[in-house]
Amino acid sequence: MPTRSLNHVFGVDRSLSGKAWHWRGGNMDVSAQWGAGLLDDIVTQLLLSRGVERDDLDRHRNPTMRAFLPDPSHFRDMDAAAERLAQAVMGGETITVYGDYDVDGATSAALLIRLLRMVGHGARYYIPDRLLEGYGPSGEALVRLAEEGSSLIVTVDCGAMAHDALAQAHAAGVDVIVVDHHKCAHELPLAAALVNPNRLDEGEIGAAHGHLAAVGVAFVLGVALVRTLRSYGHFKDRAEPDLMSLLDLVALGTVADVAQIRGLNRAFVAQGLKVMARRGNIGMAALIDASRLKRAPVCSDLGFALGPRINAGGRVGESTLGVRLLTTDDPDEASAIAQQLSALNEERRAIEAEVQAAAEALLDGQHNRAVHVLAGHGWHPGVIGIVAGRIKEKTGKPAVVIALDEGTGKGSGRSIAGIDLGAAIIAAREEGLLVAGGGHAMAAGLTIEADKLGALADWLDARLGAQVARAMESGTMPMDLALAPGGLTPELVEALERAGPFGMGWPGPRIAVGPVRLVRAEVVGTDHVRLVASGSDGRTFKAIAFRAAESPLGQALVHGSSGRRLWLAGRAKIDDWGDRPQAELHVDDAAWAD
Repeated sequence: MPTRSLNHVFGVDRSLSGKAWHWRGGNMDVSAQWGAGLLDDIVTQLLLSRGVERDDLDRHRNPTMRAFLPDPSHFRDMDAAAERLAQAVMGGETITVYGDYDVDGATSAALLIRLLRMVGHGARYYIPDRLLEGYGPSGEALVRLAEEGSSLIVTVDCGAMAHDALAQAHAAGVDVIVVDHHKCAHELPLAAALVNPNRLDEGEIGAAHGHLAAVGVAFVLGVALVRTLRSYGHFKDRAEPDLMSLLDLVALGTVADVAQIRGLNRAFVAQGLKVMARRGNIGMAALIDASRLKRAPVCSDLGFALGPRINAGGRVGESTLGVRLLTTDDPDEASAIAQQLSALNEERRAIEAEVQAAAEALLDGQHNRAVHVLAGHGWHPGVIGIVAGRIKEKTGKPAVVIALDEGTGKGSGRSIAGIDLGAAIIAAREEGLLVAGGGHAMAAGLTIEADKLGALADWLDARLGAQVARAMESGTMPMDLALAPGGLTPELVEALERAGPFGMGWPGPRIAVGPVRLVRAEVVGTDHVRLVASGSDGRTFKAIAFRAAESPLGQALVHGSSGRRLWLAGRAKIDDWGDRPQAELHVDDAAWAD
């Protein structure tokens, strides 16, 4: 492949967004060469640049469960959890699955409920109300479930830091199995078993899977449970469950929880999408239809179409809707719930816009902050996590958004690459700055007394300031491929997708295209910039920069590009609205070519 003497992709050392364009891996400038076999070379380079060893390429080209699933016994407490759960199944005990109200919690709960049905046990479920009960298991709820007859409670996507609640459950005589992935403290809560690859005492293989979402941990527990039941002869007179049929739930929870799509998670998502396309889960099929998808879902649909609808139930509606949808076998009930979740999602969008505007109004006084801590009275706690994510995207810094109610506040934070916000929040709790708090590297939740907001902001600045400064000073945008406009084809998009699925920790390929002139540049929708670009090779293609109209990038594209040539950078996608599919570019950045 040809190379350029310049160190930067297309020579761009400062783009319209202030970034230098660097190669993510090796030089992949194919703007002057396009021939047979090149697409396979591109896929190989994409895998290598994401850390795959050359002798491991075949396994990563087609990530399967057989190739990536570890022996469940490598995880601490996994065998104990499977044994206790198997005894409850065979003994006909009352089991309650206690989930969280977000997508990961809903899919984790639904997976265990469906699996327990497959092995002949009808488990109950309990999903706390976000507003009335907050995050995680409460002692009151656990004791009440015990009084109602549950002898075993399995918490999913919560429980790792629920010391007081689990102590109350133990005192009430009920066993609790914790299935979680959030950061743990050195001291673990009292539980019959605590399965969490992020335990500080986890073994090497288990700890290597700390990127799993809770639904992934629940699936591995399911594998262990089936193995244990098999050893007791439970399947002598009944069919073993088809665990692979549950992978659609694992894929949805993994992507929606922004877990890193590498290793086992890539297999979960790749195979889960195939299961989802078969529409075997009636509730999942109804959710797809309510999302107005006319094709089988792809990875991005899980995060932007399906996941937000499940989340809407827990954020602004009824917390049990997601689990009910994903566990029902009634098509009419599934359709009704899916439509209700879609309506709640629209309501959530309106509430989110109000809170986001109020939070952004507070940013002017925080330019020097390494971590934006924004708080307001009357903000709906169901949307603060989304707003924190928007603020993070806008500023490039971690953000914590807090909904105040009288003397306390509920907060949600989102981080940037390289900044472990969950660990910082746990440390802040241990310092006495928070009533409660926890999370993982990219997201965290907290409860705080209102008079400690300033102290928390100062403490986060002191702890994370240097790390955030280094992350922002890097000022680079990684590129995977550089090509002339004529190379932007549906065949290229299909080849790029062969290196997927993509997501957090396994970034989608970013390509640089040009040089081009903009035939059209206009604001569409709320604040998107729609482009039509034409290259000197005669190739014309469509592009769009989402949520960019008010940014320096968007302003330059709309008002300053007349007569000038540019390089465009972004993700290649298929536009299938017309008579035949066309490739288009979802723009992340641009730079002047002359």
